[in-house]
Amino acid sequence: MAQNARLQGLGILVLCSLLHPAMTTAQQPALNLMPLPANVQSGAGSLRVDSTFSVAFTGYAEPRLERAGERFLRQLARQTGLPLALKPSKTAKATLVIQTDHASKEIQEVGEDESYILDVSTASGRLRATTPLGTMHGLQAFLQLVDVSPDGFAAPVVTIQDKPRFPWRGLMIDSARHFIPLDVIRRNLDGMEAVKMNVFHWHLSENQGFRVESRKFPKLQELGSDALYYTQEEIRDLIAYARDRGIRVVPEFDMPGHSTAWFVGHPELASGKGPYEIERRWGVFDPAMDPTSERVYKFLDEFIGEMGKIFPDHYFHIGGDEVNGKEWDANPKIQAFMKSQGIKNNQELQAYFSGRVQKLVVKHGKVVIGWDEVLVPGVPKDIVIQSWRGQASLAQAAKQGYRGILSNGYYLDLGWSAARHYAVDPMSGDAANLSAEEQQRILGGESCMWAEYVNPENVDSRIWPRNAAIAERLWSPQEVRDPASMYARLDFVSTRLEWLGLTHRTVSRHMLQRLAGSASSAEFAALRTLTDVVEPVKDYTRERTAPAEPTSATPMNRVVDAVPLESDAGRRFGELVDQFVASSCHDAAAEARLRAQLTVWRDNGAILQPLAQRSFLVKEVAANSQDLSALGAAGLAALDAIAKGQPAPEAWKAQQLALLEQVKKPKAQLLMIPAPAVQKLIEAASAGGACSSPKS
Repeated sequence: MAQNARLQGLGILVLCSLLHPAMTTAQQPALNLMPLPANVQSGAGSLRVDSTFSVAFTGYAEPRLERAGERFLRQLARQTGLPLALKPSKTAKATLVIQTDHASKEIQEVGEDESYILDVSTASGRLRATTPLGTMHGLQAFLQLVDVSPDGFAAPVVTIQDKPRFPWRGLMIDSARHFIPLDVIRRNLDGMEAVKMNVFHWHLSENQGFRVESRKFPKLQELGSDALYYTQEEIRDLIAYARDRGIRVVPEFDMPGHSTAWFVGHPELASGKGPYEIERRWGVFDPAMDPTSERVYKFLDEFIGEMGKIFPDHYFHIGGDEVNGKEWDANPKIQAFMKSQGIKNNQELQAYFSGRVQKLVVKHGKVVIGWDEVLVPGVPKDIVIQSWRGQASLAQAAKQGYRGILSNGYYLDLGWSAARHYAVDPMSGDAANLSAEEQQRILGGESCMWAEYVNPENVDSRIWPRNAAIAERLWSPQEVRDPASMYARLDFVSTRLEWLGLTHRTVSRHMLQRLAGSASSAEFAALRTLTDVVEPVKDYTRERTAPAEPTSATPMNRVVDAVPLESDAGRRFGELVDQFVASSCHDAAAEARLRAQLTVWRDNGAILQPLAQRSFLVKEVAANSQDLSALGAAGLAALDAIAKGQPAPEAWKAQQLALLEQVKKPKAQLLMIPAPAVQKLIEAASAGGACSSPKS
């Protein structure tokens, strides 16, 4: 206990230095760890990592640990380029000695011990964990510590005592709207392991496709998948792959709505007359299962039993969201049933359905998870609520005795910045006022990658690196919340994720090369300059502003599909403007950098124009290119006005702000990210005071 208290006290001091870089000494640089550990104690010096580096296991042993050691060594070899021995050593004199106390559960459970202690000295490293889960987390922390130094690769001297804040830290990938091949899923599991996420929520059925082989009901995949589905053997292999990385796999089969693909092969399950076909559009549609039909429950009993044997996890997600009730309203048999049973409305009818399905799930040894809509009066207390509505809904569930998972604020497909996701906390808002007992019912959260506008090519870039910020929110102490620190470490971790085979940084260039065709190097550079500072429109704007109704067959080969959802260049330009304005516009170095960047933007349109005339896909962003040139010219004019030392005329300001309002309007479903920062320069030029006084 004394050692733990000492580590916690020192850890708080170091945590403060990590959150406030100005307090960090040159001898103790901020560590590029993400998620940031619970307790960190930095020391002097470093552990050299060279070709003699080795690892050895002591204590509890199992094949999974051996594989984790081999995976760790392969990753370390990739990161460093060193020719390492890729098998764990059998001697206790290894560079990194790993001690695991005992096995984890045969089927991984919520709340298992995931803690670890990592000690790195100048001579060696020691990793201690209660279970293999903690061991794997500690190995990932060590990989993040290793960096280049003047004397070779090294890990800093440090003691890390770490454990997660929440037991449920998940990523949901929708493989139903657009099918995601297994190799893509695997590399995203590798990314999850790197940032200590432990639940892969797999969305496997939807209006647009049923993606799992059923041997009891083969028409589900034969008629409902366009031949794009996972075999049972493939699923078992993926579950084993995830378990090797400390990740649970929770399947979701959405019911009673979002279920059109079920009805293509089994129309008898539906509330309407049909016929049904795979849906190609996006949205909420009328088809829904018949909650009054006993053959539906007989079918689901057999189906859940079959799937329960494939997916060993204790939890089974039944969806339950967004039923519009139109088929129920139009079905006389269903209306008669409701009247005879005293069911007043469709909400109560869905509660009846959820209750029946919950009993089937429990019969097969599982616990139900459902979206907010399944929380209605009378639902059994052991159901878990996944909330897309927010902390208020989560808190309401907790007060009623239900466990919950937050996803509101973590929808990756909405295109929010990492900072905006990072600011969302499962325990904020109404949840902050819960009792200690009620707070324990909030298990954590899940980021969600819905797949209307992703495919196997660009899905990595829609998940990473922003997902790492959410992983930190769910792992690290609540007080770890400085966006500047987060972004500095996110840049580092984003690069490291590439070593795992994730394509989030490289795919944009490849997609841009395709739409640029035989562009010259100068033209392609101009295209990159433009695309570096635009982002796709946010939330659900893309569907509303599409040039034609989007479907599952719509090609994703446009600029809006190629650019990242968050512009690093745009964010950094904004930070530089803030730095310049904060100096009362006297920071000469910042001004020089701003002038250089704005000049490039001003001149970029002329370079890109010939390519826009040759490529129909580049032509789509010609107006965006003109906006960037105008933005560059406006920013330079603002700097010139500031340099004169006199407030700029109001008429000039009004003209420039009117221009900016046009630039801010989405074009080709893209936003011009530096526009608000240039507006700050215009306002500084016309404000008078410090930013318009002569330079001292």
